[in-house]
Amino acid sequence: MVEKQLSKIADLTSGGDGPGMNAAIRAVVRVALNQGVKVSGVQRGYEGLLNEEFFEMDHRSVSNIINRGGTILKTARSKEFATPEGKKKAVEILKKQGINCLIVIGGDGSYRGACELFETFGFPTIGLPGTIDNDINGTDETIGCHTAVNTALEAIDKIRDTAHSMERVFVIEVMGNRSGYIATEVALGAGAEEMIIPERKFDFEKMVGEIKEGYRIGKISWMVVTAEGAGKADEIAKTITNMTGLESRFVVLGHIQRGGTPTGRDRILATRLGAAAVDCALKGQFGKAIGVLRDEINIIDLKEATHKEYKHLDEYQRLIGLLT
Repeated sequence: MVEKQLSKIADLTSGGDGPGMNAAIRAVVRVALNQGVKVSGVQRGYEGLLNEEFFEMDHRSVSNIINRGGTILKTARSKEFATPEGKKKAVEILKKQGINCLIVIGGDGSYRGACELFETFGFPTIGLPGTIDNDINGTDETIGCHTAVNTALEAIDKIRDTAHSMERVFVIEVMGNRSGYIATEVALGAGAEEMIIPERKFDFEKMVGEIKEGYRIGKISWMVVTAEGAGKADEIAKTITNMTGLESRFVVLGHIQRGGTPTGRDRILATRLGAAAVDCALKGQFGKAIGVLRDEINIIDLKEATHKEYKHLDEYQRLIGLLT
């Protein structure tokens, strides 16, 4: 039974895009409509909200998007929304549009905005974890993280072929400004010899010594994976060359990690989370973040959901050292 006060929800994607966001949008729209709740799409995130870029969504609005990367709602960053005045204006616009609940798909910055709308202004919000960095509390997985890792691995597998053929050191830069999730997963999955991440201080002298010793005993290639927030690939490659005399190359994978067809796992995760967000709204549970723990839907307060440290860092670092 739909509660009378929940007649219309709005859905937006904010911050960096990620594969699977469209699947989440589709689930929110179709589950809500099937429960008698209208849905407005907000284009270009919080910036579009402030510019009143709303449009009514129906079943056909989300046809054939479950397999598409990116977000049909577009995304943008908003300096105005970051101010108290911007958030107050956002609430006024949402109320004017007849919105009873705002569902935000995004990362920790998007969550903080949604949390403040709820905590400071009392406007009902719910967050879905849409970030390739997998750095949201209360969930084992975030929408897009698996696809991003697989995309990076596909590229690195090709780079390894060249590194081996030309007997070179390669430094690969992946995304992750404050999170070492992608770098850690990719380093282990690609068989890299080193990983450099924001969460850990890195010992360059130790790495250089290991590279020299490896080449002395006949190892012909070496691969280093770095998260963008921990070090820039070009500078690291230059340092390795200067300290070892070995030829080094670097590759920055960049935004290819954000795009592409979402994996089955990301599509299913996004669908489950989108449906759970609507269920949460129907029950009047607001100011919440939706996630999965041990494959079960998990709901926590938005204020508790921002930024976590990837729990496998120590285990993966140890494994990489043992496997080198």
